Amino acid sequence: MAVRAAAVGGGQAQIAGGLAAAGAAGGAYTAFADKDDAGAAETTTGTAPDGFVHTGLLHRFGELNRAKVNVKAGKEPWLSGWNRLLANSRAQSSWKARPLTNVVRGGEGQNYTRLMNDIHAAYQNALRWRIAGTKDHGDTARDILNAWSGTLKSVTGNADRYLAAGLYGYQFANAAELMRGYPGFDLEQCKSMMLKVFYPLSDRFLKEHNGACVSNYWANWDLCAMNSILAIGILCDDRAKFDQAVDYFRNGSGNGSIKKAVPFLHPGGLGQWQESGRDQGHSLMGIGLMGAFCETAWSQGVDLYGYDDNRFLKGAEYVARYNLGYDVPFTRYTWGTGTKCAYREQTVVSSIGRGQARPVWAMVHNHYARRRRISTPYLAEMVRKSGAEGGGGDYGTNSGGFDQLGFGTLLYSR
Repeated sequence: MAVRAAAVGGGQAQIAGGLAAAGAAGGAYTAFADKDDAGAAETTTGTAPDGFVHTGLLHRFGELNRAKVNVKAGKEPWLSGWNRLLANSRAQSSWKARPLTNVVRGGEGQNYTRLMNDIHAAYQNALRWRIAGTKDHGDTARDILNAWSGTLKSVTGNADRYLAAGLYGYQFANAAELMRGYPGFDLEQCKSMMLKVFYPLSDRFLKEHNGACVSNYWANWDLCAMNSILAIGILCDDRAKFDQAVDYFRNGSGNGSIKKAVPFLHPGGLGQWQESGRDQGHSLMGIGLMGAFCETAWSQGVDLYGYDDNRFLKGAEYVARYNLGYDVPFTRYTWGTGTKCAYREQTVVSSIGRGQARPVWAMVHNHYARRRRISTPYLAEMVRKSGAEGGGGDYGTNSGGFDQLGFGTLLYSR
């Protein structure tokens, strides 16, 4: 069992309810103790009967408490990250939910942006409550989550419905995990909705890939579904779902599994990202999603960041290096498309979208450079260049600007 002590104190208000101090890793997983998050032991734990830690998705008590203490003290870079959160229109307690019975992404009648914006509003208000203790923001986050979990019955559309189930499934779960134990938050209703609406689509995609050749869909499609299943497993204390997602990361047939997401290794600690010949926007999205997956597993004592000799780090360094303006090596990439696996190939790295900003770097850099003390020259340069990371709504109005929950500077600085 991996035991972590939770630090208590500081901040603008005490967070209601005891949070997790102990974690566990089951099966063949490698357990660890994250000493960097250690502090004075709390008197209560958030460990579920089967060993899951709560709060235990993207944010453990250590990250939340560190942000809380440093924001109160006015320290940088936490204060700049906090101010970025305060400036976001979705982080305001005046935000009102607009729930739908059916969400459509792709094809006719698309309306998914309502869910997309409301999830980010719930998450951002939940962060304000967790860090500053402001009840009005806690109430807003609770009300958004209750409204959607009590209304939503289905996610439909063309193939993009799988993206919606994956992205909004893992994001909804993260907002809900932050609000676990909050007065009036209907966690059981939320769990039921996650299991009935989001999980089946994500599960189906990883097993069937929408009836297409398994290599037809880019890494991001798998990673959306993987994140959703992993997050739902923890939120719902369902070990089988957690194990399903972790096993797919290691052994899955699609492009989201680690050795297919980073198919080629190059000298200098670089790993070619699967979508790097497609465009850079989706490559950045992939780094953000795999980072979220690894961080979520880490919160439960499972080290996927280090899997296969830090293979994900090599992919992240590759994408960061190219988007900083440097050259990268490229091995010809081939795959099959459609239902008959028609041959396709890429022979050069794509410059489409090169250098764009996305809030994907701080969390990954924090793990490798600060927790593990590994040299990360390009991640480090990217974090310096990017400044304080924002979240949904800070990177344009299109869906790509909402693929990550963000605010890594606030939550993952040390």
